[in-house]
Amino acid sequence: MLISLLFLVASRSSPILFTAILMLVFFVASASAQQKSPEKEWNDILTAAKKEGTVVVANSPDSVMREISARFKARFGITLEHIAGRSGEIVTRLRSEQRAGLHTVDIFMPGMDPAAPVLYPERMLAPLKPLLILPEVIDPTKWKKGKLWFVDPEDKFVLRVFSHITTFLHINTDQVKPAEIQSAKDLLNPKWKGKIALEDPTTAGSGSNQAARIYAQLGEEFFKRLYIDQKPFITRERRQLSDSLARGTYPITFNAQRSEVERMRKEGFPITDIMELLDLPGALTGSPWLLTLMKNPPHPNAACVFANWIVSKEGLEIYSRGEGSPTLRTDIEESFLPREVVPRSGISYFDTYEWQWAVTERQRVKERIKQIMATRS
Repeated sequence: MLISLLFLVASRSSPILFTAILMLVFFVASASAQQKSPEKEWNDILTAAKKEGTVVVANSPDSVMREISARFKARFGITLEHIAGRSGEIVTRLRSEQRAGLHTVDIFMPGMDPAAPVLYPERMLAPLKPLLILPEVIDPTKWKKGKLWFVDPEDKFVLRVFSHITTFLHINTDQVKPAEIQSAKDLLNPKWKGKIALEDPTTAGSGSNQAARIYAQLGEEFFKRLYIDQKPFITRERRQLSDSLARGTYPITFNAQRSEVERMRKEGFPITDIMELLDLPGALTGSPWLLTLMKNPPHPNAACVFANWIVSKEGLEIYSRGEGSPTLRTDIEESFLPREVVPRSGISYFDTYEWQWAVTERQRVKERIKQIMATRS
């Protein structure tokens, strides 16, 4: 109707005005042709994604990913190829591939380490923000922060969708009573020597993050006494941590995989979380993952579909229930979560996923930790 009216006016005008109106007509027509409704844009992407047939997602060896893969396939008809491994191992692979001009991974779901000190500064990521288009994803009322929380300085590469009080450690209550671990200094009791298990603090991942937190909050002397003098069992395999905790081999365990602990607890193993101690306030984490898009993803449309779905109510609720972790969405019911993991208003927590801590002070602390651990016999 508008275009017809413009043509009518143009035909009765002077040549100069006719030309101007004609150009406006073509501009309006072109803009109208290019404009897509959000629903049509999503359907076009979904059609292209189904032709690609696969999305490649890398993250930790997380048991929840089995359900994620199955639900995503059932929902969209797209195969999710899961690459599981430690963050450091995945980053090494991705860095080598990108330097060789290869791009095999679409979505990487890492922790803050390596997102802040490696992936972002080395330009290994593509902007994720433009891909998020579903109304329930971009609706600010669906998020506790009032918006999608991109934590990187450019507000478009690294998306945080979890924030909860992190478990400090787990105990097997057949051998360790909660009353015996009331303060951090209780961990230094000689009776626990050789009874503590830890994830390797010298490699990228949750083990080094936990170690940096302990060092920062409790000091170097405490760190040395715990990590050196107490002769803890140290491993890079998180599955070993949960297994040895359940068996009671190491009844005090740091960094056990939360989903594995939840599974074992449901099976009747006497495992209890300790979130904070009298001399150690609670800390926040953005685990189990941050969401990032790799540069030049091999399946860009399928990556778009997965990115939107995994941070939708359906996708995040699967993870929240599987990991027992609160999300930043406002529409996910949280009564199934342990009360102690949900942040309380009015409390200032140590946020282990704060960007500046991750890229500055934590890196200095980690280098010092490596030096300390090198003295361990």
